[in-house]
Amino acid sequence: MDTVQKLSGQTRFLHWVVALGMIMMLASGIYMHETKAYGLYFWHKSFGVLLIAFVLWRIYWRLKNGWPQPVRPLKNYEAILSRSVHWLLIVGTILMPISGMMMSGLGGHGVPFFGIELIARNPDPADPQKVIALNATFAGIGKTLHGVGGTLIIAAVLLHFAAALKHHFVDQDSTLSRMLGRHRSR
Repeated sequence: MDTVQKLSGQTRFLHWVVALGMIMMLASGIYMHETKAYGLYFWHKSFGVLLIAFVLWRIYWRLKNGWPQPVRPLKNYEAILSRSVHWLLIVGTILMPISGMMMSGLGGHGVPFFGIELIARNPDPADPQKVIALNATFAGIGKTLHGVGGTLIIAAVLLHFAAALKHHFVDQDSTLSRMLGRHRSR
């Protein structure tokens, strides 16, 4: 279990797997969108499905273990901002893969998982290079949520990263060291 002085190995493992996975998914999503690198979509979708398993594990662990306590008393605005950013990150890590699956699966493009079709592609019989949406309305909602969610998560990640640096260099407390699994006496 987590304590004020030390976070469990499971907490740190899940934090870093989900954090690095989400950052890689956001970066690849932006790259694919900007360059139309369609060949990467299979990998993006497959890793997105894999990542949601770690996200669900992390949420289960957070519900079971509770939120980590701050290493020092926080000012009221710090506590509100911290809780808000953490909730945005948790919700975002669920929203992004689900909205991506809605956009792709319901849009007729399918959802692969490393060669296994979780949701099959729905080709247009008149032109097999094109697809027919299974539900264009919900696919559109998924696309909107995926785009807006990506922007919000990028902002939350930047705030989270800035806060970690503030804790480490300005406040000189052990928040970042604790997440890295290091003991720091100040």
